[in-house]
Amino acid sequence: MKSDGEIMEILAAYELTGSFRAAAELADCSHHTVAKHVAARDAGRPIAERAVRDRVTDAFMPKIEEMVDRSNSRVRADKVHRTLRLLGYEGSERSTRRAVHQVKAAWRLGHTRVHRPWITEPGMWLQYDFGDGPRIGGVKTILFVAWLAWSRFRIVIPLRDRTAPSVFAALDRCFRILGGAPTYVLTDNEKTVTTMHVAGVPVRNQQTLEFARHYGVSVLTCQPADPATKGGVEASVKLAKADIVPTDTNLLAEYTTFAGLESACEAFMDEVNHREHRVTRRKPAAMLAEEQPRLHRIPDAAHTVAFGLSRTVPQNTPMVTFENAQYSVPAHPRRPRVRAHPRHRHR
Repeated sequence: MKSDGEIMEILAAYELTGSFRAAAELADCSHHTVAKHVAARDAGRPIAERAVRDRVTDAFMPKIEEMVDRSNSRVRADKVHRTLRLLGYEGSERSTRRAVHQVKAAWRLGHTRVHRPWITEPGMWLQYDFGDGPRIGGVKTILFVAWLAWSRFRIVIPLRDRTAPSVFAALDRCFRILGGAPTYVLTDNEKTVTTMHVAGVPVRNQQTLEFARHYGVSVLTCQPADPATKGGVEASVKLAKADIVPTDTNLLAEYTTFAGLESACEAFMDEVNHREHRVTRRKPAAMLAEEQPRLHRIPDAAHTVAFGLSRTVPQNTPMVTFENAQYSVPAHPRRPRVRAHPRHRHR
């Protein structure tokens, strides 16, 4: 391929002689080369632009684009080649692979997900997630980890399970530790929050709606199978598990009591919230003091479902059913409904 300087010499030689062959002798090239560059200049095309040639895949590009788009750029080139052969394609598989690669590159460029910094606002967002906690007496525990987005204040509460009463009780305690409730509470697609998705729209659990109305918050969920929407709580879960869960690296003894695990969580919270955060360069506890005026007040009484599930006591049979077992209650209870919680069941 000729350089820009050589092309200018060819055109200058043609302007001087007016002949392709004479210009070719002066520029030391073929007269066909002179004719090509003169024609490109007269047509208004870039001087050094390669001539566009028809490809054997050009007639089938709409079908290739359709298959790439329908498969979200996951279709294999050999599958595309077999489909094109049924449509009369006579080119080689190599040509097909080249065309599929080109279409996939263009598809990914148009569907690239752009991440922008999340500029948080005081009092707006609280996010929570769960991690596997240590075993106590052979029984697995759960770590409830909450993260206040603006101040980076972290809360870790041990739970025995992830049922709605346990989660709502943890959120209630979380709000009281923070000194108020934020506007939005963001979490994963837990069954305690979302029962199903209809046409991509999450359907909230009725207990969650009652909980949100009691505290005046809006409960939102992340996109299914999309870890990028989980935000900073993921790092908080990893950090809490690394410091609290007994492993071979941190040399912690296994917790023998639930109270010991609660003390370890409180010690972890005190440590991480009173040291400088690497992003804000400030202590989360100090920033929480500034954020508290933006949190709204919560009711003095906790949401009742946080203390258990309600059961109706029959008039002639003082028994209630809870988790496939029956439990006796006073023959003449003061109220026709009682509440049961998994932590209170008999073993």
